[in-house]
Amino acid sequence: METVEKIKQQLSENPIIVYMKGSPKLPSCGFSSQVAQIMINCDEQFAFVDILQHPDIRSELPKYANWPTFPQLWVEGELIGGCDILTEMYQKGELQPILKETADKYKTEEQD
Repeated sequence: METVEKIKQQLSENPIIVYMKGSPKLPSCGFSSQVAQIMINCDEQFAFVDILQHPDIRSELPKYANWPTFPQLWVEGELIGGCDILTEMYQKGELQPILKETADKYKTEEQD
């Protein structure tokens, strides 16, 4: 499978997904660590891809997303942003309702 197809599949299968360096429990850079902490604090289930384990995604996603840096948070196939944007949204209380609404929507669909 081509890398862009793999990315599209990950985005379609995971309503909330973070592309990061490392994992939420063992982040490999400060920015990924900060975003992982924000996501954990929001207390909604999310998927993640460790781009250090997937160099193809690491090189292709910035082109696909038109966003050069990691981490990246995607919600329902749309790029929300990186560390600075997420930190600001979290501090303003804007991120939590987006994640909750999305998580609730998919919880309901899975239970039907």
